[in-house]
Amino acid sequence: MTSLPPRSGDGANLIEVQNLEMHFPVTRGIVFQRKVGTIKAVDGISFAIKKGETLGLVGESGCGKSTTGRAILQLYRPTAGSVIFEGQDLTQLKGDALRKMRRRVQMIFQDPYASLNPRMTVGDIIGEPIRVHRLREGRAVRERVEELLGLVGLNPAFANRYPHEFSGGQRQRIGIARALAVEPQFVVCDEPVSALDVSIQAQVVNLLEELQQKLGLTYLFIAHDLSVVKHISDRVAVMYLGKMVELSEGSKLYSMPLHPYTQALLSAVPIPDPKVELQRRRIILEGDVPSPLNPPSGCHFHTRCPIMIPKCKEEDPPFTDYGDGHFAACWRARESAELMPTVARKQAEMLAARISADIAKVKSKTG
Repeated sequence: MTSLPPRSGDGANLIEVQNLEMHFPVTRGIVFQRKVGTIKAVDGISFAIKKGETLGLVGESGCGKSTTGRAILQLYRPTAGSVIFEGQDLTQLKGDALRKMRRRVQMIFQDPYASLNPRMTVGDIIGEPIRVHRLREGRAVRERVEELLGLVGLNPAFANRYPHEFSGGQRQRIGIARALAVEPQFVVCDEPVSALDVSIQAQVVNLLEELQQKLGLTYLFIAHDLSVVKHISDRVAVMYLGKMVELSEGSKLYSMPLHPYTQALLSAVPIPDPKVELQRRRIILEGDVPSPLNPPSGCHFHTRCPIMIPKCKEEDPPFTDYGDGHFAACWRARESAELMPTVARKQAEMLAARISADIAKVKSKTG
């Protein structure tokens, strides 16, 4: 069992995830199916998010990030664990109680091209959740749709258009407006900028930050781009093969990562400075990512870890607080910062400083 990492600082937790598991059965046969294995997409993770906070969730493709977000919102019914939202366990809700809960928790999907119904106008797409939850009727629905379009930076007159008439960035703004239509408190952002151009990514991230300040939203921001996550997140969690391996305040994780996997991810982030880029040295992980159908014993990362010891093969390391809310699941976490190559450590520090400077520049322009 994994204990829930406590939130540092003042304020109550809006959502608490405890020992969440999402396993998918693997079957064979057409008429008579039999179970031959289990894919452990999410394998016992725990974390909490404070009201008004943004928690970034990062990791390689296939590590379980999106599945975690969908399981929290009960789009997938978790195999085990609990999701406590304002004192209520979402995993126990069914029927009308579950439908009412969906007003308070929403999702922004990754692909702005696949997540919008091409046969519906923008007005109908955004207005549908308003009608389903009976928040407004008649002309009031149309007025609310136009208000939401203006809120996300689109012309209210666009309500009569269809999704194919918009660019990727505009479609994602429509998706954001749809998520906000029912006035949620918690929003799962499932890689909302990964399908967009870099310049458009910055616009969408800035929009999400502005909406958070205006509406008091709480985000789980899922992404694989560590630079984007640092811009918007208060804390950052790292997943590997269904498990959470590190969780910390953003500045600490970027400047002094404790887990070898986090160090490898940071070493792969390009820095937009030719002089710094010449000094960049990647930490190359050997081997392929193991299959979640048959994960390794002990620490799931030990098959690729450059500082692995025999204990890593035998025992799964606990998710431990190494000070000031910096959690890591590694038997050598206290040593990993010292064992991290000098060039890679300097690179992580330069990356953290560079991103912090970029954040300050963006805020000075928008503020």
